[in-house]
Amino acid sequence: MMERTIFLLSLLTIGCAQDGDQCTDRRCLAQMLIKKEYLSPPQSENCTLLIEIPLIKYETLNVQMVELHLLSRLKADIQWMDPQLAWNTSLHPFEKIILPVNKIWTPDISVENGKSSMEQDSNDLLVYSNGTVSHKVVVMAEVNCGINLFNYPFAYDVCPIGLKSTPPGECGIVIDVGQVQLAETSHGDWETEAVMLKKKREDRNYIDVYLRIKYSNPFITLLLPTLLIMLADIFSGALPLRSGERNSFKVTLVLSFTMYLNILTNVLPGDSKCSPVIRIHFCICQVLMVISMLVSIVLTRVAEDGFDFFACFCKTSANKNARDNEENEDAEAKGDISVIQRDASEDSQSLQKIVRVLEAYNTKQAESERYQKLADKLDKIFFWGYFIVSVVYVSAMTLVMVEYQCEIDHFTFWD
Repeated sequence: MMERTIFLLSLLTIGCAQDGDQCTDRRCLAQMLIKKEYLSPPQSENCTLLIEIPLIKYETLNVQMVELHLLSRLKADIQWMDPQLAWNTSLHPFEKIILPVNKIWTPDISVENGKSSMEQDSNDLLVYSNGTVSHKVVVMAEVNCGINLFNYPFAYDVCPIGLKSTPPGECGIVIDVGQVQLAETSHGDWETEAVMLKKKREDRNYIDVYLRIKYSNPFITLLLPTLLIMLADIFSGALPLRSGERNSFKVTLVLSFTMYLNILTNVLPGDSKCSPVIRIHFCICQVLMVISMLVSIVLTRVAEDGFDFFACFCKTSANKNARDNEENEDAEAKGDISVIQRDASEDSQSLQKIVRVLEAYNTKQAESERYQKLADKLDKIFFWGYFIVSVVYVSAMTLVMVEYQCEIDHFTFWD
């Protein structure tokens, strides 16, 4: 009798359990899977889990030129197999259900060459009857790209974003990316021309991001002002040499250019292996302007005294004292002529002194004109030389900025 009672109670217990497993709606099935609390990754025989990423939508958020960092957003569709989440469709006639993302384990997608954070694009994920889990995530990545800025403001570079995956023979997540699409092309001064999915090895997937700077803004704010200041400095040679206006104008230009460079110190792109050549351009422009200013000052002195300026100061002082003595004697002679009655010999001597004074004055005038002509000639030679050198330099520097290629190894993070 006792055995029969135990047998009936067992059948009743099993029947009740089977009735509990027979869910008639998706919510009941979802609640049953949630109670299992599978918050750890699925474990396979080879200790790896394949994460399929059919599509990644890429978007460049910002290019930090001073730190040489690339800020990106990757919106990815991901799928993986979790056999413990599968169910029998004959018992539960549903092909897919929705589960809360915080109740099920989800993989972490990250990058190799920077820091990243993954966010859930939705609070729910989709689970299929065969155990396939489908979800959408957003990866915010800050990549240490070492962007090639040598040609700035005509910079162009290809920046890789390495996707982290477990090497062969190790336990972890293995990712398989299908394709990459460009979501948005333009942000700030930089334009993303294209994105391409590539591999360096079976476990090393990376996204090549083709970046090009929009040169209109940096050209207007950086290059154009320097060219205009250089142009003003060149054509300041039209100002008179002896009036002093040219020298003061050139000094003003040099000071203005120096202040301009101090303001732009924080705007110029950062230093790297391929340092921006525009820094050298600014330095050369300032050197040329200072040379032009110094030459103008020297030529102003040459127009006054010729090359006596470079002679010994003692000799110059002696000549000046001798001229002063002669002028004093002439003044005394003139005073004596007006007061004292002289004889014929004294009148002759006075006339000779006056003639010498006039001859000295004429000689001085001729010498001054000769110095002026010499200074003007040297000024014209320097003007055309400065003009030719400036044109050749600007042309060569523009060619270097546009055409020269500086090579950077962007894959040192995998070495």
